[in-house]
Amino acid sequence: MRKHILAIDDSKPIRFLLQTIFRKNYKVTAVPDGYSAMYFLQHSNIPDLIVVDAELPDMKKWEFIEHLNSSSLYGNIPIIVLSTLGDEETKLNCMRLGVMAHFQKPFNPVQLIETADKVLQTRIFSLKP
Repeated sequence: MRKHILAIDDSKPIRFLLQTIFRKNYKVTAVPDGYSAMYFLQHSNIPDLIVVDAELPDMKKWEFIEHLNSSSLYGNIPIIVLSTLGDEETKLNCMRLGVMAHFQKPFNPVQLIETADKVLQTRIFSLKP
């Protein structure tokens, strides 16, 4: 069964790019905002990885990730953050929130694929008894 990635970004070109780069090896669902992502999470199978913009149009910065982390159901889903910012505060927030990786836009798609592959592979091994 193919691993499933939930991609959340308000930019249509970024969503298209994420679907394009991941669809060869993964099932990809792309949504434009945090509320659409929450709806998806409540009505679908839990994804294996979430790739999310740190600044969603319908939520405060980091709110979506904080919501996931506070949930016993969704708190263990690995997260990769995309952001226009690469400052120290953004990096510290990513560490504080347990984000697996941070990519500053514009990002290298090949590096994002490689990182997602590693995160998902590590997750497979970490779930084994």
